Amino acid sequence: MKSARLPVGVLSAYASLAFPLAAAFIALQVIIPTFYAESTTLSLSVIGGLLLLARLADTVTDPIVGYWSDRSNSRFGRRKAFVMAAAPFIAVSVWFLFMPPADASGLYLLGWTVAIYVAGTLSIVPTSAWAAELSDDYNQRSVIAGSRVAFGLSGTLVALLIVALFSAEDSQNLGGALQAITWLVVISLLATTVWSAWRVPDVAQTQLPGQSLYAAWQLMLSRNPFRQLLLSFLLNAVGNAIPATLFLLYVTHVLAVPAQAGVFLFLYFVAAAVAVPFWLAVSKRLGKHRTWSIAMVLACLFFIWTPFLDASSVVWFYVIVVATGFTTGADLSLPSAINADVIEWDALENGYRRPGLFFALWGTASKLSYALAIGIAFPLLDLAGFSAKLDNAEGPLLWLAILYGAPCILFKLAAIASLRDYPITEAVHRDIRRQLDERVVRSTESG
Repeated sequence: MKSARLPVGVLSAYASLAFPLAAAFIALQVIIPTFYAESTTLSLSVIGGLLLLARLADTVTDPIVGYWSDRSNSRFGRRKAFVMAAAPFIAVSVWFLFMPPADASGLYLLGWTVAIYVAGTLSIVPTSAWAAELSDDYNQRSVIAGSRVAFGLSGTLVALLIVALFSAEDSQNLGGALQAITWLVVISLLATTVWSAWRVPDVAQTQLPGQSLYAAWQLMLSRNPFRQLLLSFLLNAVGNAIPATLFLLYVTHVLAVPAQAGVFLFLYFVAAAVAVPFWLAVSKRLGKHRTWSIAMVLACLFFIWTPFLDASSVVWFYVIVVATGFTTGADLSLPSAINADVIEWDALENGYRRPGLFFALWGTASKLSYALAIGIAFPLLDLAGFSAKLDNAEGPLLWLAILYGAPCILFKLAAIASLRDYPITEAVHRDIRRQLDERVVRSTESG
């Protein structure tokens, strides 16, 4: 563990791992549901149900991978070995899911979606735990998280630029965009995996209880900072995932400007990228959890207008896109940095150091949020009589507009309420680090 500033080369090599994964998962989240709805015979309810099932099936893999990576002892490094092993599985899964045959069935969609989720877990959980082990400094962890977000947003933006170039006006163009994104993911995955394996150290140790899974269950049952943070993260993630899932449908059918979808998404993530340094600077003054709460409040103030927009108010949607993208910079950079701080709380309170498990539960919450978003939004749209392939009456379009904005606000407000009185500030974290250092000194002297 180090408190000193990481060299730029090490920081960049580590953070670059987010680039190919972000490109793949933005396509999976935003493009794949609409692409399969438009280009296959599968209904919205079936697609939503299959993607929900895939997400739910994958939630069990995070704790397993986290437990496994905490206990592994590879000569290549505890986290590094997982990242290297996961890369080819990610590439194969992206290839088949993003370029399906014309007669792709529901089983095909389900199988390859599960495959990419599991392959992603093998990389994402160890990579997240790896970040917590590169530094134990409260603010340096924000820099590490921010750098990873910067590379991730770069991958997202490049993927969205590809979508914009293909116009994304129909399923054929979406298919061409997905083919280009597939090559982007495969090539960048090879480059970043090799770079990080060569450049980033992976020598940190873990301290685990004898019955790790039982201890994890006890952690979730008791009232503590990690459970409080995890609940806020889950609620906010659901709030973000619902409009993300419905985005293409909202732009196509409510605003009636499908050709501008790529531009909207590009501006959104540019705003998020630009905002990351701003939110990191604010967090140094106000603290990470307070800054995150402020960003969520601001997002609610802008999302409240989305149900009232139509084809005549597209210019206002540009304002909302940029503003909510700016608040997303906080969502992407601060929560994971806060989670890294809780690892020291756990070490002081319970005597364990288990970052793999903590970020595994974090990953489970993230996946569950998108599963809930798809499971909530698509069936409700079907119930309202909405069709992705046909013209819709005013009633179904109104429901689409309401579902795009209102649930986001409700979930974010619940996340803010859950985060109230969060106890680990920078001063508290500094005191935790001091007590841990003193414990190490006493142990060394007694030994």
